Amino acid sequence: MKINLVGHRILKCSVCKKTGASIGCVAPRCKRSYHFPCGLQKECIFQFTGNFASFCWNHRPVQIITSNNYRDSLPCTICLEFIAPTPTYSVLRSPCCKNAWFHRDCLQVQAINAGVFFFRCTVCNNSDIFQKEMLRMGIHIPEKDASWELEENAYQDLLQHYEHCDVRRCRCKEGRDYNVPDSKWEIKRCQCCGSSGTHLACSSLQSWEQNWECLECRSILYNSGDFQKPKKHTLPNTNVGITDCLLEESSPKLPRQSPGAQRKDLLRQGSKFKRDISTLIIELGFQIKKKAKRLYINKANIWNSALDGFRNQNFNPSYSIEVVYVNENDHFGREHPGSKQEFLCLLMQQLENSPLFEGSLSKNLSLNSQALKENLYYEAGKMLAISLVHGGPSPGFFSKTLFNCLVYGPENTQPILDDVSDFDVAQIIIRINTATNVADLNSLVNECYNYLELIGCLRLITSISDKYMLAKDILVYHVIKRVQAPFESFKQGLKTLGVLEKIQTYPEAFFSIFCHKPENLSAKILSDLFTVRTLSDVQALGFWNSYLQAVEDGKSTVTMEDILIFATGCNSIPPAGFKPTPSIECLHMDFPVGNNCNNSLALPITSTYKEFQENMDFAIKNTLRLEKEENSHFIGH
Repeated sequence: MKINLVGHRILKCSVCKKTGASIGCVAPRCKRSYHFPCGLQKECIFQFTGNFASFCWNHRPVQIITSNNYRDSLPCTICLEFIAPTPTYSVLRSPCCKNAWFHRDCLQVQAINAGVFFFRCTVCNNSDIFQKEMLRMGIHIPEKDASWELEENAYQDLLQHYEHCDVRRCRCKEGRDYNVPDSKWEIKRCQCCGSSGTHLACSSLQSWEQNWECLECRSILYNSGDFQKPKKHTLPNTNVGITDCLLEESSPKLPRQSPGAQRKDLLRQGSKFKRDISTLIIELGFQIKKKAKRLYINKANIWNSALDGFRNQNFNPSYSIEVVYVNENDHFGREHPGSKQEFLCLLMQQLENSPLFEGSLSKNLSLNSQALKENLYYEAGKMLAISLVHGGPSPGFFSKTLFNCLVYGPENTQPILDDVSDFDVAQIIIRINTATNVADLNSLVNECYNYLELIGCLRLITSISDKYMLAKDILVYHVIKRVQAPFESFKQGLKTLGVLEKIQTYPEAFFSIFCHKPENLSAKILSDLFTVRTLSDVQALGFWNSYLQAVEDGKSTVTMEDILIFATGCNSIPPAGFKPTPSIECLHMDFPVGNNCNNSLALPITSTYKEFQENMDFAIKNTLRLEKEENSHFIGH
């Protein structure tokens, strides 16, 4: 930088025309002098390296661009505002990344904050070439450490371990922050993020060496595209209470998140895209261990048999399920191997028609004091969760209101008139909505005074528009507030195996199976569903396809659902499909044979199609009829 220390008092500034210009352009024969602020204003370049050269606005260095094939504008890679990709005093290009452009002001601020040790290209991280060019173009890079390195106690948080129990029901009487090493009250941190914790006793961990992941990290692991199963960890027995341990939601974290928690949030945001329901169910199934638990089921009393099995202290929902059918009236105590998917299908039918729900097609939770006392709402939620994870059928009977309460919370859900199954309550709401004047509305309020006072919906009517809030209050009370206790209990049960959180993460996918029945079966669907097991009779396979078409066209006494039940025990295809895959084979026999333990169907080989259809109709129709009669007979006893 050319500085005239002798004559600067008499040299005039080429910009402001005042004396005291102490800096001059280093270009030969250039006589321009200026004050430093005036030079900045006139876009002179001052190099803060080497000889500290100064260049006036006519002789300043420029960046040479060989060709300009850029579009109209490109973003500054620091502030992301769009700029014209043309090198000027205010716009600079990276020497190492040809598509990286910067505002001069952005570069200068970054250089002052980063210092010589951390100032580098924001795209490729190059420092040598990048700093050399920026110094040539007049960017001041101070020889200091980065500003964030100089902040006192900037990384103090990294020296502190997270010591807080985040499970919903902490059992420690001393509080969630109580931590005693080498005891059951020692806090174990999530092995993935380190930003969630649990007392060993609160999650039924036997020792510190056992792996533990918080619910959020486990969800991310299961939602990841590689479908990798997380490391194994011990799940508690049901006598401890599923909702008390690993399978529950974490409590809210402290306002300031650790880096691990921030990474976890980013992962979760990246995983929230539309997913296929079958894939989601399969991912939930990764939790199932090879160890099997046998359930003894009485077909005539599916509900109580399942209830006894699931309440058994040795039952673990993450174990594989083996179903054995027993008959209490069989004095020989014979056992018959059963189909897990058939059992789950029958169980879901029992659940749908149970007094725990009310409504015709779209159902909401009912208020049943005896069921609440026996904790049946929790068991119902647990049954539904177990059924989904273990390959059971679509529930298909939830109302949109009940589903939204589970996903978004009751406080964010508005019920509709169709949710009210009580005829008298529905009539009151209809009469309120159809009132035409304040007198009629007040008369109705007086008529229903005791009821409105009992449910806490009594309000002063001053205008006809008050009817809308009154009707809304009654709806919210009857559909949501009235069943708050059953809902919370059902919700806790649905948390089993992480099902509720999966539903809340992907509501659109689960809405299709919770609120809609599966699509009607067709000849094509069943034809594609069954695979040919062995080299079979070509004619019999042709008869099979013709038979499916005849059933679809209504030319048979059986239905598509009857065929599926005969072969698999299920009247619909589960969201995750059948396991094993349904198969057919052709055998020299008179009648078909269905085996729902391995989902196989043996077709008879006949000489004519008429004989084939008659034998199929006879066997399927009578087999299903006999099973119904047998169950009804046992129920009657």
